[in-house]
Amino acid sequence: MKVAILGGGSWATAIAKMLLTNIEEIGWYIRDNEKIEKFKSIGRNPNYLTGVYFDVNKIKFSSNINTVVEYADMIFIAIPSPYLKAQLKKIKVSLENKIIISSVKGIVPDENMILSEYFNIYYNIPMDKIAVISGPCHAEEVALERMSYLTIGCKNRELAKSIASFMTNTYTQTYVSEDVNGIELSSVMKNIYAIAVGICHGLKYGDNFQAVLISNAIQETKRFCNAAVPQHRDLQESVYLGDLLVTSYSRFSRNRTFGTMVGKGYSVKTAQMEMEMIAEGYYAAKCIKEINEAFQVNIPIADAVYEVLYQNESPAKTMKALTLKLS
Repeated sequence: MKVAILGGGSWATAIAKMLLTNIEEIGWYIRDNEKIEKFKSIGRNPNYLTGVYFDVNKIKFSSNINTVVEYADMIFIAIPSPYLKAQLKKIKVSLENKIIISSVKGIVPDENMILSEYFNIYYNIPMDKIAVISGPCHAEEVALERMSYLTIGCKNRELAKSIASFMTNTYTQTYVSEDVNGIELSSVMKNIYAIAVGICHGLKYGDNFQAVLISNAIQETKRFCNAAVPQHRDLQESVYLGDLLVTSYSRFSRNRTFGTMVGKGYSVKTAQMEMEMIAEGYYAAKCIKEINEAFQVNIPIADAVYEVLYQNESPAKTMKALTLKLS
C-alpha cells in the first residue's frame, strides 16, 4: 500500500516522521516547489519542525497534488481547514478508491462540515474508507520524540488497526475507535476552548478559574457531541479530554497562544498576522455557532469566544459575564 501526505506544515511533518519509522517510502505534496528543493538540499522542512531530519531518498516530493494523489492508495490530509477546499479543487484524479485519513482538527468553512462528512458527500468516499487521527499529540513533541498518544477513528476497525500500525513507534502509542464524528467534533471544539483559556490567561485569570473553565468545557463538548452525533462515548478518554487538556495548557498550543494575545489586547486581525500559523479555533468558533442554530445546545464558553472574535465584544467584559454562567 502506497502512502502519501498532503500538506507541508508542522503536523504534516510530524506525520511523515512517524510514518517513515514503519514505511519505506511516502509521497508528499508541498505546494511550493522552492520549499521542496530547499527540503531536499538540507534534509529537513525549512519552515516547520526544523530539527527533524529525513532521508529524502524515501520521500517522493511533488508540488503537483495530482501526482501525489495518483501515486497513493492511502492519503493523509494535513492541510489547514481554511485552505482545504482550494487545494482539493486542484485534484483531477478520482479519490473514490483511495483511503482518506484526516488529521485536520478543524471544520470545512462555508460548508460547516467535519471532514469525514465532506469527503463522503462531495467525493463519494465510503465512510469505511475514511479515518480521522486525533489525541493529545503536539507536532513539536513528536519532533522531540516525547511520549505521545493517538487515536485512529474509523468505522472499519481493521483499517483503523492497520493505520495505527503505521503510526506506532517507541514514542507514539495508538488506539482505535469507531466514533469518527464524535472524535472530529470534539477536536474542533477543544480548539475553541483553548482560545477561551488563552483569553483568560491574557486577562490574568488564575489557575483556579482555568480549572473551572476546562471542566465546564468538557461538559459543553459532551452536550454538543451527544446532540449532533448521538451515541455512547466516554469523554474521559484521552482522545477527548486529553486533547482538550493539552491544547488548553501546552506552550505549543497555537489556539491558546492566539487567545492569550487577544486577552492581552491585540486585535483579532493583529493576533492572526503575528501568529504566522493557523489557529483552527478561530474558524471553528463561527462554524460551531452556526451549526448550533439547529441544535440549540447550551455552550456558553463557545458562545463567548464567538462574541469576542466575531462581534468585537470586549474580552474582559465577556469573560466576566461568563464567570457567572459556569459551575
